[in-house]
Amino acid sequence: MNLAPVACAGAPLARRNPVAKLGAALLFSLPLIATLDPLTPALALVIELAVLPLFGVRYRVLARRAWPLALGAAGILVTMTLFAADREGTVLFWNVTTGVAAAALGLVLRVFAVALPGIIVFATTDPTDLADALVQNVRAPARFAIGALAAFRLVPLLTAEWQTLTLARRARGIDAGHNPWARLRLFASTAFALLVGALRRGGRLATAMDARGFDSGAVRTYARRQHFGPADAALVAAAALASAAILAVAVVTGFFHPVLG
Repeated sequence: MNLAPVACAGAPLARRNPVAKLGAALLFSLPLIATLDPLTPALALVIELAVLPLFGVRYRVLARRAWPLALGAAGILVTMTLFAADREGTVLFWNVTTGVAAAALGLVLRVFAVALPGIIVFATTDPTDLADALVQNVRAPARFAIGALAAFRLVPLLTAEWQTLTLARRARGIDAGHNPWARLRLFASTAFALLVGALRRGGRLATAMDARGFDSGAVRTYARRQHFGPADAALVAAAALASAAILAVAVVTGFFHPVLG
């Protein structure tokens, strides 16, 4: 599993400070969690897809990384269509009304619109740069930031260890065959063994970090400085303005439907 950025490093917005990109994504997502209408996430998706080339991410790469969202969106669509309690509006077909269709469309669009900024941020940011920026620009505790970075770097080992455990058990003759209950028991036991191994590795990692003074409170130096400049502040401000503009359009057109309304 490759955790390196998949974007063009020379793209204008891909070069921005990791904290600026993360803050811009959070600000841009605020209207999406405050409203229920389908217009707000639709406008957000249009803006996100329009600025995607500025981050150096190709649409094909985005589709490859975002395909699990399609499965989640399909599940939401089916659930809303079959089990929605509010059946207001005109019947379109079977038991699906215009109210159900609008609610389902709004949720599906919101899933993509909320997740897409996070995908863009992590596709254009080196994890080490993000940890350095959190410590230097946000004053996050080094123990937390570097620990999160180490955990993120160790994620690929879980896949490799799962394959090793599966092959080792198969070599010992432990195979579920076509029995679904046996498969479930084997999956649970393998997951437990993987959890035990992860906890042991986490304990060794915490001990190693303490031995290197991550919890000593001493002033640390940095190999790579992360500067937050005017261009980074402009990115955050642009995200805030775009977020406000989306809300304004939803209110003016009458589509605005607050969550708590």
